[in-house]
Amino acid sequence: MPFYRLLWLLPLAFLAVFFLYPLLTILDVSLRQDGVWQLQGFAALFTQPHFRETLWFTLWQAALSTFLTLLLALPGAYLFARYDFPGKRLLAALAVLPFVLPTVVTAVAFLSLLSVLNNALMSLLGLSQPPLRLEGTLALILLVHVFYNYAVALRIIGGFWANQNARLEEAARVLGCRGWRLWWEIRLPLLRPALWAAALLIFVFTFTSFGVVLILGGRYSTLEVEIYRQAVVFFDLPVAAALALVQIAVMLALMLIYTRLQRRMALDMQSVRSVARRPAHARQWLLVGGNIALMTALLFAPLLALLLRAFTVGGEGFTLYYFLTLGENLRRSPLFVPPAVAIGNSLFFAIITTLLALLLGTLTAYLLASKASRLLRWLDPLFMLPLATSAVTLGFGFIVALDEPPLNLRTSIALIPLAHTLVALPFVVRSVLPALRALPPSLPEAAQVLGAPPFRVWRLIELPLISRALLVGATFAFTVSMGEFGAALLITRPEMPTIPVVIFRLLGQPGTANYGQALALSVLLMLVCAVSFILIERLRDAGTGAF
Repeated sequence: MPFYRLLWLLPLAFLAVFFLYPLLTILDVSLRQDGVWQLQGFAALFTQPHFRETLWFTLWQAALSTFLTLLLALPGAYLFARYDFPGKRLLAALAVLPFVLPTVVTAVAFLSLLSVLNNALMSLLGLSQPPLRLEGTLALILLVHVFYNYAVALRIIGGFWANQNARLEEAARVLGCRGWRLWWEIRLPLLRPALWAAALLIFVFTFTSFGVVLILGGRYSTLEVEIYRQAVVFFDLPVAAALALVQIAVMLALMLIYTRLQRRMALDMQSVRSVARRPAHARQWLLVGGNIALMTALLFAPLLALLLRAFTVGGEGFTLYYFLTLGENLRRSPLFVPPAVAIGNSLFFAIITTLLALLLGTLTAYLLASKASRLLRWLDPLFMLPLATSAVTLGFGFIVALDEPPLNLRTSIALIPLAHTLVALPFVVRSVLPALRALPPSLPEAAQVLGAPPFRVWRLIELPLISRALLVGATFAFTVSMGEFGAALLITRPEMPTIPVVIFRLLGQPGTANYGQALALSVLLMLVCAVSFILIERLRDAGTGAF
């Protein structure tokens, strides 16, 4: 084996030590006591109605969320695939913003939107009570899930659709296939791989929904929330481990299907620029305007409401007070950590995460882009699995497994970037892998024939060709780290919290001062994510994507 291929062992070792080992350790501690396997946790899943109801709710709400997301995103995917219009790149970048926002920011955004709408309706209609009471309802859960995952469907379906050969549709029109028949007989069959891939990924994200249901779900509970409650509130580790195993089994099966579908999404492709065109008449401009209005209402109204509330909290008109006092302990709490310190912590962890995820993700992409084998077909979904694994399970696994030399990291700040790297790694891999698979094999082969060593071939030929994909992956890793909430909530040190953790703490404390600082921090984090994805959209190639 060439020496440079030994580098492929680094991501495999990272995954084994910081994902598989903590996961197996927490399952072993939870399910085996004094050397005897304890299966009462699994028995409880089948004998107690509460767990069966939780599993059933998790399944059907994920299916319904997936259906609604695809239904609402399909017109937007058609818009981005077939039309070119002013502001398209900016709109595409901002559409991804909800996907990377931490759940605490999303919760604040939707609560702000409800507050703004209720105040407007009460003032307009002369009501004494808020007419919109969606807190703790299934409707709010589904709405937020669509808000989160709209960009996933838009990117996968829109990107695949934009690269389809438009001559197929033109030929169908010539033969008289129009209207609903064009959709049913031509477009949807051609989009089937992308539709299934998007549906599977959205189902994964909604099946493992944690922060949305924990903060906004009220009496509702998904498997992920139930794992958190059993492990943290009731400290019933056998039941939590049994629930985690059920979830991991479902996720691994879905990831296997997803990665196989993604490999098949390479049919008759051509440049996006040759397919997208300017709207030619009023009807097409109306279609473009209607879709933009839908996206604005669905994706940007909560974010705009968050901005409005952040500058008007307290009902005293426009104010910058809570932005200017982010470093002050307004309520004189002895456990206070200045939000300004949390911003520095998040930036520090995000930089380390970006470097680690970029190194390991690039090596992983090279490994997966090598000659196909049965082993690689299993490794691809395995590297995606951290994205769909319970953050609670991983957090406890870190605490239990990494507490002895040479990996005594229980009290180390290194746990945060390691956990963030696990979450960011799949995004880097999905960004770099398509670019590697698109490289013409003749280029490095010709360089090697001319005597160039492998490293020089990589530095002078491959690296320039995949540089944009690397920048996209790095930006994704940075943004994901800045907004990661689930793992940080469990393993962060009290004196070094990240921005999402501080927002969660502020929201859990009464008073306008805490709420105002939470809003201000949420706006700052939202702006960081927005700038990051505007950068991604400028760097992204037609065939480069994070999903």
